Amino acid sequence: MTNRPASRSRARGVRELRPRLRRVRIVVGALTKPARHPMHCPSHVSASSESSSGGRALVIGALLSLYVVWGSTYYAMRVALGTLPPYLMAATRFSIAGLLLFVLLRVRGARTPAAREWFGAGIVGSLLLVMGNGFVVLAERTVDSGTAATLVATVPLWMAALGWFWGERPKKRELVGLAFGFAGIVVLNGGDGRSVRGIDGLLIVLSPIAWAVGSLLSRRLAMPSGAMSAACQMLLAGISMFVVALARGERLEHPISAASITALAYLIVFGSLLGFSAYGFLLHRTRPLIATSYAYVNPVVALGIGAALGGESLSPRKLAACALTVIGVLVVTLNRQSPSSARVESVPVSRGALQK
Repeated sequence: MTNRPASRSRARGVRELRPRLRRVRIVVGALTKPARHPMHCPSHVSASSESSSGGRALVIGALLSLYVVWGSTYYAMRVALGTLPPYLMAATRFSIAGLLLFVLLRVRGARTPAAREWFGAGIVGSLLLVMGNGFVVLAERTVDSGTAATLVATVPLWMAALGWFWGERPKKRELVGLAFGFAGIVVLNGGDGRSVRGIDGLLIVLSPIAWAVGSLLSRRLAMPSGAMSAACQMLLAGISMFVVALARGERLEHPISAASITALAYLIVFGSLLGFSAYGFLLHRTRPLIATSYAYVNPVVALGIGAALGGESLSPRKLAACALTVIGVLVVTLNRQSPSSARVESVPVSRGALQK
């Protein structure tokens, strides 16, 4: 008789735990499945997910993780560069992250990409990661993390500008957004010393251009589907980065510090795996406009973290440049993701996992 209350309590605890476990399984499943356009989902599924308080909590959690995690990766890269060479660090990061994600997807039943899909992933991954992310890593030897994040946030602006060459003529509102965004670059370049000066300054400007070209090409090449696209791109880019590191003569000249190891682990687990997984989940469960909203928030988060943890200056000129860039990106993105034209692009490591 004395055991009945305890058994009832355990049974009640199990019943209360089941809904939480179901939500965790939903998230894990969504993170590793190909992202689908909301218009392709049955209406009752969309309605039920939006009306579920648990679903809303998961979406908010995923958004916050993107805002904080991807906004903090710029500072994490600076810490990792303390005792790790640039391309050797990035190669290790993406090789491990890509391999882990690839194995996870294969275990979950994802098909192995065809040869032409591997080729497409290699081309796009070279532009997005080897050049896009690699230039950011090289530049952050002297460029502070807040400045890097502000310039990297111009990717949508460069996509709109370069889309002209593919017959995607910008609309008037997009031209206004481009004007704001590129004005931010001009303001930042007139900063107090070395904001975007020299070779590293040139690299940080070229980074979003390479990312934009890769994103545009990804629409025209045969690519693996869903999260497998990210896995293949990270894996192939990681291998290519080892080759670049060898060509640059990079080697470990000093013992690796605990701070660099911790920062590298953070970039692998949070910046690449968790960050991209959260982004894929948002593409699966929300509108593209919401999923890509990190582009407006990351520069602000990066500026704050760089100032709080790295002692980076928050000059009025830098804040003004950040504001102009964010406004420009917001105008361009809102115009391109209107209800009549919104669609999910099969861009891999997302515009985030790149630089992040």
